[in-house]
Amino acid sequence: MSISRARLDRFISEKCQLNRKKVRLLLAQKRVMVDGVIATDIDQPINKFSHISLDNQIIQDHQALYIMLNKPVGVVCATKDEQHKTVIDLLDESLTDDEKSSLHIVGRLDLNTSGLVLLTNDSRWSEQLTSPKSKEPKLYQVTLQNSLSDEYIQAFLEGMYFAFENITTKPVVLTIISQYQAEVILTEGRYHQIKRMFGRFNNPVIALHRTSIGSYVLDKNLKVGEHKFLDLR
Repeated sequence: MSISRARLDRFISEKCQLNRKKVRLLLAQKRVMVDGVIATDIDQPINKFSHISLDNQIIQDHQALYIMLNKPVGVVCATKDEQHKTVIDLLDESLTDDEKSSLHIVGRLDLNTSGLVLLTNDSRWSEQLTSPKSKEPKLYQVTLQNSLSDEYIQAFLEGMYFAFENITTKPVVLTIISQYQAEVILTEGRYHQIKRMFGRFNNPVIALHRTSIGSYVLDKNLKVGEHKFLDLR
């Protein structure tokens, strides 16, 4: 049984194939523990990362995983791909096959974009980061083929109309770093948005690199292709 959130008695009943009356008796006899504490409340809420045991026998022990990865160009943000190496392929033996298969990607990057990718098996966490309501800023470093000018700044801040989706982009903060380099902050993620916005100026993007999502900043010590686990406790 895979759960995001459920009642303790219902979970034990389904997991152990016991009727609710028997489960209530187990709880009354203090034979069930949740996260190391004796559980007696049939209504106790649990989730898929709650550690649950019955008579000291573990019946659920899923570990929440939070991973930061420095994605190289040429690697796809997918769990499987027949043509290209995936971000999952970059994970080493520190994860089991089951753990790898439980992961999903938080904020995908396209094949030719590098930088910060987050992976997790905690859908609540990923939804908080990617929900349009959260408006989590994403910072990108952009290298252009042609030189930049101040007119880019106002055009990005005003937003641009994309006829294909019939939408106007939300304000984008652009900071010119040098003649051919800029930093861009997005609060949404339209299809190839940055490349399309610079395309309005007929200025091709040569390189695109994401450095942060919300408060999560790519570790400067993390080499290209490497990953590390995040401790969110």
